[in-house]
Amino acid sequence: MNFDVAGYSLLPILPEIVLAVGAMLLLLIGAYRGQQTVPVVTALAVVLLIATGVLEVLLPAGKLTTFGGSFIVDDYARFLKILALIGSATTLVLSRRYLADQAKIFEYAILVSLSSVGMMVLISAGDLIMLYLGLELMSLALYVVAASHRDNAKSTEAGLKYFVLGALSSGMLLYGASLIYGFTGTVTFTGIAAAAKTGSLGILFGIVFLLAGLCFKVSAVPFHMWTPDVYEGAPTPVTAFFASAPKVAALAVFTRVALTAFPGVTHEWQQIVAFVSIASMALGSFAAIGQKNIKRLMAYSSIGHMGFALVGLAAGTQQGAQGVLVYIAIYVVMTLGTFSVILAMRRNGQAVEQISDFAGLSRTNPKLAFLFAMLLFSLAGVPPLAGFFAKYYVFVAAIQSGLFALSVIGVLTSVVGAFYYLSIVKVMYFDEPVGAVDPIGGEVGAVLAVAGVLNILYAVVPAPLVNAATAAAKSLF
Repeated sequence: MNFDVAGYSLLPILPEIVLAVGAMLLLLIGAYRGQQTVPVVTALAVVLLIATGVLEVLLPAGKLTTFGGSFIVDDYARFLKILALIGSATTLVLSRRYLADQAKIFEYAILVSLSSVGMMVLISAGDLIMLYLGLELMSLALYVVAASHRDNAKSTEAGLKYFVLGALSSGMLLYGASLIYGFTGTVTFTGIAAAAKTGSLGILFGIVFLLAGLCFKVSAVPFHMWTPDVYEGAPTPVTAFFASAPKVAALAVFTRVALTAFPGVTHEWQQIVAFVSIASMALGSFAAIGQKNIKRLMAYSSIGHMGFALVGLAAGTQQGAQGVLVYIAIYVVMTLGTFSVILAMRRNGQAVEQISDFAGLSRTNPKLAFLFAMLLFSLAGVPPLAGFFAKYYVFVAAIQSGLFALSVIGVLTSVVGAFYYLSIVKVMYFDEPVGAVDPIGGEVGAVLAVAGVLNILYAVVPAPLVNAATAAAKSLF
């Protein structure tokens, strides 16, 4: 079957086209039939995301490029696109109750699907223009989704904060991209790599601004200010979405840009990434200690985890890139599992979000308490759970690159971070119960069970993930 249009092959971009066209068809269904279509549109969106993932897997093996090299499908892109699609589809599954009881907006599932198109474009970006197109397509849908609970002042405030700061970060990223283009005369990553071997002052300024824009998207310090407010203000299923799939896409493009566009000036960007990584790990560990709201705590936790993931990138090696990929995959599983617990916490039909509300959960719902405890231990990096291995891979890569100080600081902040995770376990197992929680919904229970099993059993069968991450990282070099 021939997929060529105007001399360009559309085969590499076929999954994105299917997802975008599918989202438009769902929009027509919703617009024609009104809000009663919410369950149907949401279910079809999940099927569409899964079908897109299957299409991605079925693309011919090896490296595919189109649009003059600005769109790349390699093992790296495949690995991260599948992960992003899993994150998007799972959050739609987790959102079913929220959409049925509170929001009743069919547009929600369509916005998640369109944001996923942006993520896929971003992950495959081979030049600065495609990078910006993907980033904006992803972000514009996220701004709307953050404010999707229109009757809630906190949700509206979250959307506005995210939009204003997102616009600022886009401006910084564009300024960096224009500087890089001005000093190298090209926008493709391979062209920039050839021209940026010397590392002139203009290019270095461009790198600083470009990485600043990307740091905002992964919510790394000092561009993290939006994260706690948006996580707390947005509806919980939306927060689960923010914490998983968009992080995958942003970290994917961060890694691709650094390793493929600037291999000649590795030492320069390494310093920036190392500083951002240390600052994120430190803030994520210390700022979370005083939090009373579980979603704010998860926001600082995600800032810290992005810091840990960037330790692997700071190594600047193939092993470092592999560490980043393993880390982000395990992070998505832990995060989706944790947010399914937060969504399961309801008393008399009302969601509870304060850490004190988890008191005595081990006596009122032992299974939920056990799985949540395992996820918290994993987030803290306690062996033999999956989170320990995630940190192990990035720290080993950093040590082998001679970044001993970064690794030591990482381990120390990890110990500090363990305090606030374990304090939640203490509340669940040693405090007096404050009342039983409502029965868990089927879809939330299913996501929690899968995340819990993957988290606990990762140590037994790590090979599939590690092998896939190794192949993906190899395709970058």
